[in-house]
Amino acid sequence: MSENYFCDGVEKAPQRSLFNALGHTAEEMKRPLVGIVSSYNEIVPGHMNIDKIADAVKLGVAMAGGTPVVFPAIAVCDGIAMGHTGMKYSLVTRDLIADSTECMALAHHFDALVMIPNCDKNVPGLLMAAARINVPTIFVSGGPMLAGRVKGRKTSLSSMFEAVGAYTAGKMPIEEVCDFERNACPTCGSCSGMYTANSMNCLTEVLGMALGGNGTIPAVYSGRIRLAKEAGMQVMELYRRNIRPRDIMTEAAFRNALTADMALGCSTNSMLHIPAIAHECGIEINPDMANEISSHTPNLCHLAPAGHTYMEDLNEAGGVYAVLSELNKKGLIDTSCMTVTGKTLGENISGCENMDPDVIRPINSPYSETGGIAVLRGNLAPDSCVVKKSAVAPEMLVHRGKARVFDSEEEAIKVIYAGGIKAGDVVVIRYEGPSGGPGMREMLSPTSAIAGAGLDKEVALITDGRFSGATRGAAIGHVSPEAARGGTIAYVKDGDFISINIPECSITLEVSEEELAERRKTMPIKKKEGITGYLKRYAQTVSSADKGAIVNY
Repeated sequence: MSENYFCDGVEKAPQRSLFNALGHTAEEMKRPLVGIVSSYNEIVPGHMNIDKIADAVKLGVAMAGGTPVVFPAIAVCDGIAMGHTGMKYSLVTRDLIADSTECMALAHHFDALVMIPNCDKNVPGLLMAAARINVPTIFVSGGPMLAGRVKGRKTSLSSMFEAVGAYTAGKMPIEEVCDFERNACPTCGSCSGMYTANSMNCLTEVLGMALGGNGTIPAVYSGRIRLAKEAGMQVMELYRRNIRPRDIMTEAAFRNALTADMALGCSTNSMLHIPAIAHECGIEINPDMANEISSHTPNLCHLAPAGHTYMEDLNEAGGVYAVLSELNKKGLIDTSCMTVTGKTLGENISGCENMDPDVIRPINSPYSETGGIAVLRGNLAPDSCVVKKSAVAPEMLVHRGKARVFDSEEEAIKVIYAGGIKAGDVVVIRYEGPSGGPGMREMLSPTSAIAGAGLDKEVALITDGRFSGATRGAAIGHVSPEAARGGTIAYVKDGDFISINIPECSITLEVSEEELAERRKTMPIKKKEGITGYLKRYAQTVSSADKGAIVNY
């Protein structure tokens, strides 16, 4: 590869004059130009330290002979956006991030890129951009938050949401809620459980796009700064060897990612993001692949909200590489895949040990013999729906109950907080899908209210929206087709019986085909008024959830 595109030739003199305006020296202009995509901002706790990560990356790039240049990517805090209109703007930013990064990188002809994401949509959005741009690229995230401490026990944001539910149900005094409020989120970083942000940051390691430790080294550890410097230096090695994202993110790498997803017990949102990233690489990932991989992949980790361990514990236990090492004992990982280290995945994990079998179960003693996510099908979700089965109580793996139907999250949460949901109910929240929402909101508030009221072992929740990685219980999302596009979920009525069998991957609305045909004639699809701007464009172009909610231009 040549050095900086702008360094030679009189025809590039106008561009060099603008680099002069930036304060660049002639020596800097001769070096490869490395774009550093910084997701820093002052509203997202997971991003407030990214300025320091970017500075460390710049130093690493410069030490290794490159010219680093920082430009921004936006980020939404799902926790702050949760439970109101703001959540409509969360998932939609994934594609906005990918589009804007593509524009910046190609407009300025960068030779290589370092992506610095952290929270939920930035990681997949920047992975999508990396695949499109396809210049040598490495990822280094801002890192996870340390767990909080309430009454001497570790806790996290999901416990905070559930505390609100418990208070509303009369099961927790306001003083204890305030204790959670002060102590649940003690540091910067992506929230401390195996939620979506940490799920995706862990999977960057498995895909081969980040150095070891990227998913687990806490944001406040000095090791995170060292990792950033190493990433800055390593991107120059990728540049010299011309190793590009599509050389790394192969079909085998995506199968590895799905395998690790099952072992780690990742967020159900990974089932939106992995297909979308693969799509940018020209690879199709369909929902049935998840069940096929899950069928022979043991679930080794129960991090919050599924259990009482946190990202800092996974880091001390050996991190993602230790999990992969366990999986490799049964040959479940393709170790031949190339990675940003310049070595294969097998070489990366060689010698990595599981340092804490209470955090990472040994391969012969898993939490379950099958993976942490299940894809269900049936007449209620002909094109599939998704549940994080590792976070479902055993008594809820098979459930039959009467439907309580709501046409928005707001309608549902009002009734839940008022104590209107009873043991055995199946809460159905519809018109919250990618197009119908629009934006496919997360439903952490209603699921936390149910859990806080002590009903998570007795009540199921089904939606064409999605769930936060912080959700636990029989929470089934991504119902496809969605209500706004005529899916069966649009025709469910209060009192209908719904049967859920997670081990058998089935979900059934117990209504005859004749009755459903009649309802389709008499129950019109509801259209939301007043949708404007970016949400309007998104609603018109987004695919269904089973396809990854990708935008079709």
